[in-house]
Amino acid sequence: MNQDGSEEWGLATRAIRTGHRRTAEGEHAEPIFPTSSFVFGSAAEAAARFSGDEPGNIYSRFTNPTVRAFEQRLAAMEGGESCVGTASGMAAILAVCMGLLQAGDHIVSSRSIFGTTTVLFTKYLARFGIDTSFVSLTAPGEWERAIRPETRLLFLETPSNPLTEVADIRVMAELAHSNDSLLVVDNCLCTPALQRPLELGADVVVHSATKYLDGQGRCVGGAVVGDAKRVGEDVFGVLRTAGPTMSPFNAWVFLKGLETLDLRMTAHSENALALARWLQQQPAVEQVFYPGLESHPQHALAIRQQRLPGGVLSFQVQGGRRAAWKLIDATRLLSITANLGDTKSTITHPATTTHGRLSEEERALSGISDGLIRIAVGLEDLRDIRSDIETGLGAILSLHNSSFGVQMI
Repeated sequence: MNQDGSEEWGLATRAIRTGHRRTAEGEHAEPIFPTSSFVFGSAAEAAARFSGDEPGNIYSRFTNPTVRAFEQRLAAMEGGESCVGTASGMAAILAVCMGLLQAGDHIVSSRSIFGTTTVLFTKYLARFGIDTSFVSLTAPGEWERAIRPETRLLFLETPSNPLTEVADIRVMAELAHSNDSLLVVDNCLCTPALQRPLELGADVVVHSATKYLDGQGRCVGGAVVGDAKRVGEDVFGVLRTAGPTMSPFNAWVFLKGLETLDLRMTAHSENALALARWLQQQPAVEQVFYPGLESHPQHALAIRQQRLPGGVLSFQVQGGRRAAWKLIDATRLLSITANLGDTKSTITHPATTTHGRLSEEERALSGISDGLIRIAVGLEDLRDIRSDIETGLGAILSLHNSSFGVQMI
């Protein structure tokens, strides 16, 4: 019995049912097809499949039923015509650039992006004649001034990592299209459970499936979602030829992650908002960055564009890197890791981890200070999360030998 997606289904139903086509065994859960290749009934059938005259499986680098189920499910959730699964989130961004750009083209990118994405643009794409200009995520005027006749792609993350800045996707899409460019949005921090960029005018959405789409820190993967031509043909062609593709096992893990995505993102957001409000009251904390707070510069835009503010926040502590490291090292419950989107809360120092390969000047322009700490708020009991951070705040107090007290829970 086929379980085909339907535009009439709600998001939660799409996340559970889309893409599942039962085999003759009648299994209730999606099967895994861990095979490198597929057998043809005849030489003529093999030729027809390789030429594209006949649909069907050929080789798991670019045709695998488990990966296809994940792709169809995520495409339905994002509202896209096509999706391709990749080996990682960075592979997704690379495939987009290789599939849609050529030498001499120009990218305008937010400077508030994942540090490795910046390195990809400035160090590797530049070798092949693709230039990138970096501008403020929240200043459309800077984007407009940076666009050239050869600009083909506008790239941004919203909310940004780690400062949770929010861009107006509709405005950016209009700017891109009025200049014959495409808008690519990294939707990693929100996922389609909270934000759907394609419905707001974006042309392509990229994901690190490693994060919230999995939700339990088990596998590495990525995805590109968009229309049938750009993604289904151009980006897919890169994947078929170059091979940075998703494995069947990882696709199966991500399929199961998608089933609970809506519930998890709601719970992550609730915990994060409560924690952000609590952090605002702590004397050792200079500033909290979280779009759910009324103090956030783009709070009104965030609540209009996103269903909920998400599970990632960051905060600035007094005392720079020494104090930030002191707090991080004092925690016992939170996991010190640069990954995010896990059921387990994670904590990291962006200036020396996720954005550590950037120059000091680049970090300063992106607002990544030495006293900044990022927390991806998990699904543990909120009281336990706060208690662990309180231990870290106490460590800062001892470092400063200060007399101001930490507000107790």
